[in-house]
Amino acid sequence: MELRQARYFLTLAEECHFGRAAARLHIAQPALSQQIKQLESELGTPLFHRSTRHVELTEAGRHLTGYARTLVTEEERARVHMTELATGRAGRVSIGFIGTATYDVLPRVARTIRAELPHIALELRGELLTPQLAGGLLTGAYDLAVLRPGSHSKGLDITPLGTEPLVAVLPAHHPLADNRQISLDALADETFVIHPAQPRSAMHDRVLEACARAGFQPSSLIEVGETATLVVLVAAGHGVALVPASVQSLRLDGATYLPLQNTETVDLVLGKRTQRNTPAVEQVAAVIERCVRERREPATPPGDPR
Repeated sequence: MELRQARYFLTLAEECHFGRAAARLHIAQPALSQQIKQLESELGTPLFHRSTRHVELTEAGRHLTGYARTLVTEEERARVHMTELATGRAGRVSIGFIGTATYDVLPRVARTIRAELPHIALELRGELLTPQLAGGLLTGAYDLAVLRPGSHSKGLDITPLGTEPLVAVLPAHHPLADNRQISLDALADETFVIHPAQPRSAMHDRVLEACARAGFQPSSLIEVGETATLVVLVAAGHGVALVPASVQSLRLDGATYLPLQNTETVDLVLGKRTQRNTPAVEQVAAVIERCVRERREPATPPGDPR
């Protein structure tokens, strides 16, 4: 049974009148009659009892209505789904996030996609390093990545998302923790908890560059791969750290965030492949750009009277 025949059959089954059914279908009545006869011939059984005044379904016709409705409904569903795929309102998109964007950008992107593009299935991975994300984009492991800029941009489309200040993270019991802000050189003798050098984290280099501008190099480093672990170690008193201001959304007892007197900043970018991006990927990329642009101001650190 062809899709056109299924539509003709269902319309006649609803009207039980060849003239009205033909009018609904915008075809001539003889053409409708011919199509129904052809369908009956193919199925090997009458589908309608016909008389000069009345048309009604046979038992076989009543059974066929369920199959015909399924065929028409699935065709309509397929058509809608193909339209959604073509316009980017359906599909599957994999996104990776650096650790410092995991607790701020990722939740807002997930909420927005769920509300605005509910037929897009997201695969989200957080707490990754920029080199891992850049490599994952090139291999196709990720369709999109929120990461730091650098030499990894070859073969990728990179869109700037913005710049944010670095803030210091101190144990709550630290002698400087009650300050409203802090000079970075005041931490010259501290152990720094920092993202790893291997594989090379963009934040590792950024923190050491900031310290160098403040006139020192940390004498002791504790390297960790996850931002949450970094803040946990600071809260436990193992050292201090520098993180982007958005990490302040990660609230942990024992950790205090302080602005720096001399502002140090770090950039955030969105990466994707230069080719073979689906409409869904483009839609989600636009949502990520908007979510970062509309990012709320970082929450005021505990104890800060502002």
